[in-house]
Amino acid sequence: MTATARPSPGAPQAWRNWARNQTAFPAGVEHPADVADIARTVEQAAAAGRTVKVAGSGHSFTSAAVTDGTLLHLDRLDRLLEADAETGVVTVQAGMPLHVLNRTLAPAGLAMSNLGDIDRQTVAGAISTGTHGTGARLGGLATQVRGLQIVLGDGSVVQCSAAERPDLFSAARVGLGALGVLTAVTLQCEPSFVLHAREEAMAIDAVLGNFDEMAERNEHFEFFWFPHTDSAMVKQNNRLAPGETPQPLGPVRSWVEEELLANTVFGAVCQLGLRRPALIPRINRRSVRLLGARTYTAPSHEVFSSPRRVRFVEMEYAVPRAAVHEAFGAIRTVIERERLSVSFPVEVRVAQGDDIALSTASGRDTAYLAVHMYRGEKDYERFFRAVERELTALEGRPHWGKLHYRNVADLRPAYPQFGAFLAARDQADPARVFRNDYLDRVLGR
Repeated sequence: MTATARPSPGAPQAWRNWARNQTAFPAGVEHPADVADIARTVEQAAAAGRTVKVAGSGHSFTSAAVTDGTLLHLDRLDRLLEADAETGVVTVQAGMPLHVLNRTLAPAGLAMSNLGDIDRQTVAGAISTGTHGTGARLGGLATQVRGLQIVLGDGSVVQCSAAERPDLFSAARVGLGALGVLTAVTLQCEPSFVLHAREEAMAIDAVLGNFDEMAERNEHFEFFWFPHTDSAMVKQNNRLAPGETPQPLGPVRSWVEEELLANTVFGAVCQLGLRRPALIPRINRRSVRLLGARTYTAPSHEVFSSPRRVRFVEMEYAVPRAAVHEAFGAIRTVIERERLSVSFPVEVRVAQGDDIALSTASGRDTAYLAVHMYRGEKDYERFFRAVERELTALEGRPHWGKLHYRNVADLRPAYPQFGAFLAARDQADPARVFRNDYLDRVLGR
């Protein structure tokens, strides 16, 4: 799904997201220096009947940041405000990218408990769209949030937490940009830790047969299935045990595997598949045979996140964890039935349920299934829509920052606290200063 806001006279250069599937021509672009600047911009926009949206790093595949109003970049709000090494409570400005956060926490001996596999997003963007990692006993990034500072639709600046404005806090942890501009985020971190990573190819039937056992046994567990093959790459990450000898990757091997193979070579393979789709099944089978097992240790954030330089589009669905086998089988059936050639792996992860209104794991333990296609492949919408139909029937919920085709009418029943979120929105932004077409579709006017 591609969205483009019409350019207005004298508009600045177009804004595009990372995947280049969303384009905006905002009436104005601002890089506020502080919270007062943001409050003033929002207040003036509200008085003039204009809208305001925030663009983080552009890693959302949806049109969540597309606007013809004022587009805010929080790149100047990227500082550490406070860190308590004893309690692990850290407050950062909302425009700080996750990879900078990780580097900032390390000298203080702290780390995030869980992270996604991409660390280019800003803190605000990551939590607002429901970014998550994997782990049966761990929630998404928003579950690590302990407090927020927000500029509301009238330009007022408020604080919220479980004790202060709890209704706003519950909604704003995964707020979709609908409630205001997040300006500071307080996170519960923990002492830094080293992960022992184990990665290996396994038969997909064996992975599915042992799915629950591996999900429960490992602190972090996920797998990537290569379409048109019977194999998957399995990742099992656990904390380095006391007395266990570290096994870091050497710099040469790390570069070869993370940059040369996973990005340069993979990008070339995707280009070949784009030109000759009939070769994709054969390429995938060859790629699986070339995959080697590896074990290594590294600081947690280095294991969680990997560089992603090959651009793609993605849809991800959250289903009840008990439905993971049926959901995965449905994706395989779609690929076969639609006679699709899919070069990107299907990714499967797990997360613990939480109590956040619009979290995709709200109220239930969850399995996440992500489908991708290389940017430029024409069949992605047919693929995604077919998968969406199947997973919606399994009580699936779409990731807010990834492509989907749902609207408020069928999303409302999927979230027990949907009405509470809308009530919080009415309080925070009654004039809809932060609306855009995407929010109109998924939340209504």
